Amino acid sequence: MKILKFGGTSVGSAQRMREVAKLITDGEKNIVVLSAMSGTTNALVEISDYLYKKNPEGANEIINRLENTYRKHVEELYETTEYKQKVLEVIRSHFDYIRSYTKDLFTLFEEKVVLAQGELISTAMMNYYLQESGVKSVLLPALEFMRTDKNAEPDPVYIKEKLQAQLELHPDADIYITQGFICRNAYGEIDNLQRGGSDYTASLIGAALNASEIQIWTDIDGMHNNDPRIVDKTSPVRQLHFEEAAELAYFGAKILHPTCVQPAKYANIPVRLLNTMDPTAPGTIISNETEKGKIKAVAAKENITAIKIKSSRMLLAHGFLRKVFEIFESYQTSIDMICTSEVGVSVSVDNTKHLNEIVDDLKKYGTVTVDKDMCIICVAGDLDWENIGFEASVVEALKDIPVRMISYGGSNYNISILVREQDKKLALQALSRVLFNEN
Repeated sequence: MKILKFGGTSVGSAQRMREVAKLITDGEKNIVVLSAMSGTTNALVEISDYLYKKNPEGANEIINRLENTYRKHVEELYETTEYKQKVLEVIRSHFDYIRSYTKDLFTLFEEKVVLAQGELISTAMMNYYLQESGVKSVLLPALEFMRTDKNAEPDPVYIKEKLQAQLELHPDADIYITQGFICRNAYGEIDNLQRGGSDYTASLIGAALNASEIQIWTDIDGMHNNDPRIVDKTSPVRQLHFEEAAELAYFGAKILHPTCVQPAKYANIPVRLLNTMDPTAPGTIISNETEKGKIKAVAAKENITAIKIKSSRMLLAHGFLRKVFEIFESYQTSIDMICTSEVGVSVSVDNTKHLNEIVDDLKKYGTVTVDKDMCIICVAGDLDWENIGFEASVVEALKDIPVRMISYGGSNYNISILVREQDKKLALQALSRVLFNEN
């Protein structure tokens, strides 16, 4: 069994839904994970914003506009009056449900319920389209099996047990359709796996069922070796190790959610990135296999802030680094990069919500300087320290660009370089020339 996940762009119109239907009906018993149609989640966020502001008129305007968009999709997608009426009734009921929140107190709990409607509608539409086409399709409600625990982490034992029970109810089905992104929390309330969580859903389902493969379908041909929006003549990377993919995803490769690969990695299930616009393209396969002696790709993460703490009297003292890290922990601020010397430590963060408080606390232990508008460049590949010359090639590529920090050795799959945001384009282009011989 394969798990196939399609994002919002892939199901963003009636024509796209038809194309997805062709891809998933390949004769195998596939489980298909769908996101909300493109633009829907943003509209639902906007509706929620109006409701938080106690502006039901503004909310209803967006609700009506979004409902009309869906009604147009129904007219284009279905052939028979019977199925058009079925789907229109589903759409009407979901949007009436959203409207019911314009009359009462609106909190974070209600917002999560509203955000869940996009996936519930898109999966119902696809399921009915397949049934109209004669396919034995069944809807598997994600809210019946996808759950997080009290730490807001997925509960794999619960997911496996409840998902298998759902499948056993429909042994004759050919295709199973389910929602990405949405779940219930440990208290039974509707929740979600955060933005990009549909990738996570697919990976969790694949691990629960020991699937043969997890496919993530997007609108580009796999993961590229650099950012195609900035660098000309980038190439798709055909094979990545899970660790390489995780590094690239975390440091800016938008095609994959950073948390997606973890359940698949531990279950040793390959993840394939494919292109709905070009289904014959080989895409990118991610597995536990390492392609030895090769640098694979470059990614960049903007909006980074670097913080340096300099203290000749404290750094060698026991507990200095612990005290520094505890300050960041107390403000729930994660550190991306870290570099140390005998008299100082530099770190980078992408969350500046509590930057002023962090800097004030750090000043108890040394002189603090802050550099804003920075960018982390991540170079991923087989970067084991015994592979002579790889780090030298990276540094050589950046010889004309000021470098604030370099982090190497914490992972066998990544070198991270901190540069100014204004130098990002030059850095990515230079790395492509030197590492991949691309001009």
